[in-house]
Amino acid sequence: MSTTPASAERTLSPGGSPERSLEKLRLDPPTAWTREHWWRVADEWLRPIREHASPGHALPVLPGRVTRDGVRREGMESIGRSLLMVAPRLVGAFRPGATAREAAGAAELAAWYRTALVNGTSGILARTGGTPGPEAWPLGVSCRTPLAGVTNSIVEAANIAFSLGVAREQLWDPLTPGEKSQVAAWLRHHAQCEVWQNNWQLFPAMAEAFLRLVGEDTRGLRGAEQVARVEGWYAGDGWYTDGPDHAFDYYNAWAIHPYLWAWYQFTGQSDTPQARRHLERLGEFSQGFRDFVADDGSPLYVGRSLTYRTAMLAALWCAELSGVNSASPAQTRLLTSSVLSAFASRGVGIGQPLSLGWWGSHEDSTQSYSGFGSPYLAGIGFLGLALPADHAVWTVPLDSAPVTTPPVASRALATVGWNLSRADGIVRLSNHGSDHCWLPVESGADPDDPHYAKFAYSSHTGPGTGMAWQENIDGHLALVDAEGRASRRCGIRAQRVDGPISGSAYLPQLAGAILPGTAVLTVSVTHGAHELRCHLVHGGAGYTIREGGFALPADQPLIEEVTADAAVPGGIVRQAFSGQPGGWRQPATLEASVFGLHGWQAAATRNYTGCHALGEYSATPYLTAEGAAEPQVYVALHTLRAVREEALNPAELVELSVQGTRVQWRWLDEQAGPAEAAEPAEASGSVDLATFLPWDGAIKPFPAEPFPTGGTTP
Repeated sequence: MSTTPASAERTLSPGGSPERSLEKLRLDPPTAWTREHWWRVADEWLRPIREHASPGHALPVLPGRVTRDGVRREGMESIGRSLLMVAPRLVGAFRPGATAREAAGAAELAAWYRTALVNGTSGILARTGGTPGPEAWPLGVSCRTPLAGVTNSIVEAANIAFSLGVAREQLWDPLTPGEKSQVAAWLRHHAQCEVWQNNWQLFPAMAEAFLRLVGEDTRGLRGAEQVARVEGWYAGDGWYTDGPDHAFDYYNAWAIHPYLWAWYQFTGQSDTPQARRHLERLGEFSQGFRDFVADDGSPLYVGRSLTYRTAMLAALWCAELSGVNSASPAQTRLLTSSVLSAFASRGVGIGQPLSLGWWGSHEDSTQSYSGFGSPYLAGIGFLGLALPADHAVWTVPLDSAPVTTPPVASRALATVGWNLSRADGIVRLSNHGSDHCWLPVESGADPDDPHYAKFAYSSHTGPGTGMAWQENIDGHLALVDAEGRASRRCGIRAQRVDGPISGSAYLPQLAGAILPGTAVLTVSVTHGAHELRCHLVHGGAGYTIREGGFALPADQPLIEEVTADAAVPGGIVRQAFSGQPGGWRQPATLEASVFGLHGWQAAATRNYTGCHALGEYSATPYLTAEGAAEPQVYVALHTLRAVREEALNPAELVELSVQGTRVQWRWLDEQAGPAEAAEPAEASGSVDLATFLPWDGAIKPFPAEPFPTGGTTP
């Protein structure tokens, strides 16, 4: 319910006509969203930056966490990242066709950020014998350990360079020659830094790209080499791995694709074979992006840095700006508006700074490198405002955007190791491809991360954090020792995707050591709201084998049930979901369940408070069985769905047969693969768990018996 006073509900615009309050606009369904919704939300999200500003504008101090790099870095980040939103906001406001309301204050906004840039980049003056200003940002250092200072300045140099390139006329051209020289020197310093072997390769390249654009000296810089390195990480289906293998996430959408796009644009190479190749990849990525968004606009919750929220829309806007977006203008506005409205309708950034979290503040789901300025990377997702007001994206009626997403659909991303499925308006992902373990962001003895290590993710659930991550029940098969310690799923091995069937192997580990004699080979079979998850577990003797379902969130305690059928143990958790304000296109109640179809002995549930980014309360159903000395097959039916009146009966859904390591199934419902599905489900099939994966079969041996003392060795 709105808390805005009635007197503030309607105000007068600069032109004198009444305008609706943002409090009402943000609750409109996506089908009613216009360009005004976008720039009004942008202005609201930017407002706290200036409200908490320093005298020279360069070091705002917002409420929220300060990282170990200190508050000066957070202030720099607040400016560098919010500038990503300011740039398209300014470009659109100064273009013909912008309304008086949209253009009002744009010139003052541009001048305010130019002042911040000049004061923040004054630190470079120390390199030439000058005196840095009191609000100078920390100069970045190369990413070589042990670190000699702050590295994140390299990231903000890229964000600032991108923004200056987008809004050159408003942000760069009005600077004095001396100011331009200073900003360029600051960017060049960061273009020279050595960086991590992942998406960071594009940050110095981005700084160099803008310097090239404005004719500055770029001799000795290595941007072309860095871009070529990233292009070499292309996996397929529009996706790049983030440096090492098995590192797929939204960094494709908000870093890799946008900065590659900008590199070719800023450096005058947009008509080269390399640029055309990237546009093909960008088009393919944007075409598949809709599969990551639920019917109500909730994005798939997977990967790190999710506090960047709407930044995931950046690649789609780049595709639209470049003419390689396969979606119609109306479909593009509807999809992007559904994502933005999913956050705005829940109050994200409304009347308060953007928080570290998702629907609300939840620091346990964020990484330690994120401070109070980090969420403002969301601004790159507003790149569409750079399109003129008379562009078809903003003018075509949304009733011309037919619903092209079938109610039940699936899509295989074989090169990524993912399978996506949609049913009940919810998007689910079977994860057999991304672990982010080769270059972990922050890890202890085990390099796993809750946002990569789970077998499944969805648009309406997330992994447990805090105590839930320590116990590691949801979305995971664990070998639990006598002390109750659960093994971890770290490095993914031997991935394979074949239509709706996908799989991978991993070697369970704990406290940095692989458990001797153990291995888990897993195959997932997706079918709408359901997944058959089949495991072949080696070395289970002495352990309890435990399989967890989705961690279902809610704003109140969930209903938890355990079925009485000992032959098919099952755990069910159910929510009374409050839904979006207004309740549009939102399932009233969601249910997560897991049923043991083969090898399982018991079921239970576990609930938590404060351990989930999507809700204060969460609960997870799970199965258990005693491990066996010989390789053992375990098969479970996982379901995430909108609740029906009738209870889920596994016997009416699927027939299962297990012979040795071969699992055979037949789906009994009417969903045998709709013609419009990207990857039609099959009514029946079989898989041999021992041979499906291209696995090397290596299992860590038990320690060898020591040779007896006093004897001889052969």
